[in-house]
Amino acid sequence: MKYLRKLKIYGGHFDIDSKKEKISKLEEEMNRTDFWNDKEKAEKTIAEISSLKKITEDIDHLKENVIDSTEMLDLDDNEILEEIESHLEDYQKLYDELEMNLLLDGEYDHDNCIVDIHPGAGGTESCDWALMLYRMYSRWCEKKGYKVEVLDYQEGDTAGIKNVSFIVKGQNAYGLLKNEKGVHRLVRLSPFDSNNRRHTSFASVDVTPDIDKDLDIVIDDKDLKIDVYRSTGAGGQGVNTTDSAVRITHLPTKIVVTCQNERSQLQNKEQALKVLKNKLMLLEKEKQENEMHDIKGEEQDINFGSQIRSYVLHPYSMIKDHRTNLETSNVNKVLDGEIDEFILSTLKGGKR
Repeated sequence: MKYLRKLKIYGGHFDIDSKKEKISKLEEEMNRTDFWNDKEKAEKTIAEISSLKKITEDIDHLKENVIDSTEMLDLDDNEILEEIESHLEDYQKLYDELEMNLLLDGEYDHDNCIVDIHPGAGGTESCDWALMLYRMYSRWCEKKGYKVEVLDYQEGDTAGIKNVSFIVKGQNAYGLLKNEKGVHRLVRLSPFDSNNRRHTSFASVDVTPDIDKDLDIVIDDKDLKIDVYRSTGAGGQGVNTTDSAVRITHLPTKIVVTCQNERSQLQNKEQALKVLKNKLMLLEKEKQENEMHDIKGEEQDINFGSQIRSYVLHPYSMIKDHRTNLETSNVNKVLDGEIDEFILSTLKGGKR
């Protein structure tokens, strides 16, 4: 029977013993007298406990409902079958969310992350596409209850943005967004073309874990090119009338980080150096694991052939992930932040 098959799937084989064991260890840590000595670490521990408890409670809740529904199937009553069927979508949604969270077992998966979006060649078109992606991820963060802290925001000359860098703060932020790294391609009728022609635009997304600890990485001053400039984003008169924004280029790797959200040049420099250390740490880790190509690899142009996902708005509506071949025709929903389906498919595919 189709209902029974689906219910068995949703009942799942989620192993929560390891999660409960981790909760116990973290709660023991909470009971230590020096727990609040490091407020930031303490708050992160509490958030992790809360997240783990929600997962275990959701698993127990799903299993209880599936057991009850399975028993009701034996009654072979049409009204009961209709009622069970009406709950299948809810079971599916909860099952997918649990599966997605339980797939996050990487070293930095539970950390916050830094997201950078840059337009490719194409001028105003690509700048506008970069802004659309920024809105998509911002809406996704809002739905997840994640906090977004903008580090750098450069408006385009006519429309859109030249680049944006922001921290996503929330449990599992890096694990969920890490596979969004890559080139995103848009095909649409251009709102900036008086002849209403179809245009293809590209933008790159980079995702780095925001590691919550001091990194043992030494950066030689001679390897850095530091530029200061006037902030262009929000922040008030004190920010926008002084050269407080900082851009740091790491010459050996060509990594560029910028920060303009703090009120002083010194604070922006410290934040930018922290971001740079995170990026260098991740780069070095991937070298050691012989996976350099997956994280940095050969420098790819932001253009056709290198994209991870295509968003087609004309002549038809479709979004396709080229790594998993997952497709959907509901482009407006995805561009409004509904990207969990793509996140789950790449996590299940083992992409990092």
